[in-house]
Amino acid sequence: MKHDYLLLGEVVRPQGIHGEVKLRHYTDDPERFLDLKTVYREREGRYEPIGVTGARVREDDVFLTLEGVADRNAAEALRGVQLWVDRAHARQLGEDEVYIADILGAEAFDTQGGRVGTLREVLTPGGVDVFVFDTPKGTLMAPALKTVLLELDAENGKIVLDEKRLEEVGLYEDRRS
Repeated sequence: MKHDYLLLGEVVRPQGIHGEVKLRHYTDDPERFLDLKTVYREREGRYEPIGVTGARVREDDVFLTLEGVADRNAAEALRGVQLWVDRAHARQLGEDEVYIADILGAEAFDTQGGRVGTLREVLTPGGVDVFVFDTPKGTLMAPALKTVLLELDAENGKIVLDEKRLEEVGLYEDRRS
């Protein structure tokens, strides 16, 4: 299901005394913030625009200066706030790339058409993404390798997995207490 807004990150804390905030970003390209002019804050189902007046990246850390946030107290008030981008200003995807938001809730099947489960989240530890599925057997985690993930159809919300490779590399949550 396509959403009009995509999650960019979450304000972690103020940075300094002039209203700058540190952002925990959810993008594989932190440099994309350098050209960003507007972010959105979701309130009661509506997305309110906030102008970005400054951005800097240091290693993998992102720092933003937002319109109307002029001191540490105003920045502190944003702690925990999620920031979004509208789809029109989102980073353009390359071939074979999808936005995670567009595949969450997709139904996964094996090559025989058997239902595996529903994609609940995608973990991005750095290297290979890990898909987390809710299945009848419990939570299943599987690496998003081309040998495991044979088809990813974001438009129709369908994922096809190689059941033999999934048996080798998939991991079910241990439910022992």
